[in-house]
Amino acid sequence: MSDNPIILLFIKVPIKGQVKSRLAADVGEEAALDLYKSFVLDIIDTLEGSGYTLRICYYPHDRADMFTSLFGIRYRMMPQEGKDLGEKMENAFKQIFSEGYTRAILIGSDIPDLAPAVLRDALESLTKNDVVIGPASDGGYYLIGFHKDSLLPRIFHNREWGTERVFQDTMDILRNTSLRVHLAPQWSDVDTIGDLKSLALRNQNSAFDKSRTITYLKRKGVV
Repeated sequence: MSDNPIILLFIKVPIKGQVKSRLAADVGEEAALDLYKSFVLDIIDTLEGSGYTLRICYYPHDRADMFTSLFGIRYRMMPQEGKDLGEKMENAFKQIFSEGYTRAILIGSDIPDLAPAVLRDALESLTKNDVVIGPASDGGYYLIGFHKDSLLPRIFHNREWGTERVFQDTMDILRNTSLRVHLAPQWSDVDTIGDLKSLALRNQNSAFDKSRTITYLKRKGVV
């Protein structure tokens, strides 16, 4: 049995008009598509540099060819399976744990500047805790993880995804269990033009200032 931790990256295959719809309302569908591609590449760079095993979970399930043509074929991939985000996350964890992994965290692609230390600390926390969760500034969460013996499927059931209650409702469930929960630091998703400007501001003079995302924003005069 593998005792290596694993990171699951949830992405949508970049298709014009089907990614970052809120952002597209401000910058247009073409720019939103370009930015989303930059987000994905930037977070993959971070994940590759982390040294942990990476599995990319893509949607739609029949567009793996488009993903590999855009980003290459060096990653192990699996489709997101389920009728909503909660079922897709639940099924992804079940699949990974059935393969013998003992610790897993799942993140999305809307956090291009996520620090490597956050990933490392989240995975390490699962050596002593059952669950790790990272609150997002919009009321959701950007990271969720479990030890294989502590997966709690019901936190994925009957959630109103995309609302400001997701994190709090999830914590309400977790507090009523005996599971040991570790909180990762709050981070900000990038969904709007305001989020983009905040992203650029908080990363001035940081390593991420040279990223694809920030380079694109500067070239287009968004920031």
